[in-house]
Amino acid sequence: MRITGAPETVDGQDHLVLTRTFTAPIGDVWAALTSSERLARWFGTWTGDPSTGRVDVTMTFEDDPPVEPYVIEVCEEPTRLRVRTEGDDPEQDWVLDARLSEDAGVTTLRFAQVLTDPAIVTDVGPGWEYYLDRLADSVRSGDVATTTWEGYLELGPGYAAAFGVPDARGGGATARSD
Repeated sequence: MRITGAPETVDGQDHLVLTRTFTAPIGDVWAALTSSERLARWFGTWTGDPSTGRVDVTMTFEDDPPVEPYVIEVCEEPTRLRVRTEGDDPEQDWVLDARLSEDAGVTTLRFAQVLTDPAIVTDVGPGWEYYLDRLADSVRSGDVATTTWEGYLELGPGYAAAFGVPDARGGGATARSD
C-alpha cells in the first residue's frame, strides 16, 4: 500500500489532495457523496435540511462517533461540494472540497482538505485513503466489506515524508521536496 495524496498550495493555504477515478457516471458519484443513504455505505450519515446550509454528520465507521455540524459552503451539483466542520475551536475545523469531472464515462474525484496544521497529515492522510477506497468500493459494487482499516495506519510515515513534517508516530522531521 502506498500514499496517493499529495501536498498542494491553493490561495496560500496548504492542502492534502487525493484523486480517485470511477467507471461510473458523475451523477452516481455525486449521489455517493451527497445522499445520506449512499454516504452511509462508506463514511457516515447526515441529518438536517441542506437547503439551510448546514447538516449534522455522524461518522458511522469510527469508535464512539460524535455528531458534528457541517456548513455547506459550496454546492454545485454535480461537480463541486465544499463543506467545513463547525466546532468550538475554529482552528480545529476541517475544510473539505470535492470536485468531480466526467470524461467518456469515467468520473474523477479531486478531494482536498485544507491543512491549517500540516502535521495532522500523518493521521488524516491515511484516514482519507481508507475512506476514499471505501467510496470507490461503494460506487463499484455497493459493498465496502473488502476495505478494512488494516494497513492504512502504516501510511503515516509516507505522508510525513511527502509533506515534510515530523512523523507523529515517533519519526523525526523529514524534508519536503517540491
